[in-house]
Amino acid sequence: MTERHRIVVVGGGAAGLQLATKLGDRYGRRKEAEVTLVDRSRTHIWKPLLHEVAAGSMDVGHHAVDYLHHAHAHHFRYRIGQMTGLDRERREVRLAASHDAEGREVTPARAVPYDTLVIAVGSASNDFGTPGVKEHAIALDTPDQAERFHRRLVNAMIRAHAQPDPVRPGQLHVAVIGAGATGTELVAELHRTTRHVAATGLDRIDPDKDLKLTLIEAADRILPAVPERLSQDVMTLLAGIGVEVRTKARVTEVRPDGVLLADGGFVPAELTVWAAGVRAPDVLREIGGLETTRNNQLVVLPTLQTTRDPDVFAIGDCAHLVDQATGAPVPPRAQAAHQQATHLLRQMPNRLAGRPLAPFRYRDFGSLVSLGEYTTVGNLMGFIRGKNVFIAGLFARMMYQSLYKMHQQALHGTWKVALDTAARALTRHTEPRVKLH
Repeated sequence: MTERHRIVVVGGGAAGLQLATKLGDRYGRRKEAEVTLVDRSRTHIWKPLLHEVAAGSMDVGHHAVDYLHHAHAHHFRYRIGQMTGLDRERREVRLAASHDAEGREVTPARAVPYDTLVIAVGSASNDFGTPGVKEHAIALDTPDQAERFHRRLVNAMIRAHAQPDPVRPGQLHVAVIGAGATGTELVAELHRTTRHVAATGLDRIDPDKDLKLTLIEAADRILPAVPERLSQDVMTLLAGIGVEVRTKARVTEVRPDGVLLADGGFVPAELTVWAAGVRAPDVLREIGGLETTRNNQLVVLPTLQTTRDPDVFAIGDCAHLVDQATGAPVPPRAQAAHQQATHLLRQMPNRLAGRPLAPFRYRDFGSLVSLGEYTTVGNLMGFIRGKNVFIAGLFARMMYQSLYKMHQQALHGTWKVALDTAARALTRHTEPRVKLH
């Protein structure tokens, strides 16, 4: 009896968890390969939803996927730990020790052996070395960060309501730096949820007077990655609900009481979110001697194998792949990660059999931007005979929600998602519309 092929997936984000789930169902169930998922967290939440967690319109407890339970149900192993290094000669991934909230060690530092390694550790915000970001701003890269911002927001509103003095200028101002999808969706969601929080008995707070949202973008327009028409539509909506948008505004420093701009301007805000720029985690910088970019992304071939080791693959935001059709890098987007995970799953039989792998080809299906209950806008690429179709309103909202359902279906299957959707539809009217703690 030959030893089973060891497939290790590092990173339990959308791409990594989807790949480990499908590999476990296909190979782990029949014991044809040993599949292991490594992640430093205990649970998974779909990253495009983190702005809703930060705003309080989504409770993480209702949507988090428990890695340990999910791994058992889908015939793969889960190992907690943060990757700290890679020994390519011994084919081992090195993991740091994990600790509980009291600082006690839960798992020791250890190594996980592999025959095929897939690195899918995603990306994090890029502060570009801007002074004050680490000390005074919160990124939305993880559920913990999103929940921390929400707690800080609710506490700030309760503090302002309870204090004997009137609300100070800037005290309940929120500055969101970076007008990509995350930042733009966040300000729209915050406009709605902060008014719900104020309406739950915090009557000393005037939402129109005391609460102010400012969206800051260094480029000449918001949502620079989507067609200009969509950007203008979103700008119009944000202006209509009172969100201040500052474009061509480069941030030079984040302070406890606001944001300093390159032109000398100052945006008062005691709550700041940094959502500008992305880069792969620092642990990937020259890890194991693999080729990386300035943003720490692993350079991969069209087969998604790293350029210096055919046994190591990279997918998702942490992978740098030049699209052969356009000559441009594949963008760090959820749809690209999903497509790469699907492609690698299809190529795994060739990998296990020692046959050549087919190249990955990226397809851009367009963009969707959700502004909560206000509207959803987007464009569908090649939807009708190769033409781009602009959509908005209810249909766009349904399309946006369907992306999350597709992600859930890839993890849990159709029946479980259908039952969970029905259960949520029945219980949502008995729960608070906004999380208040």
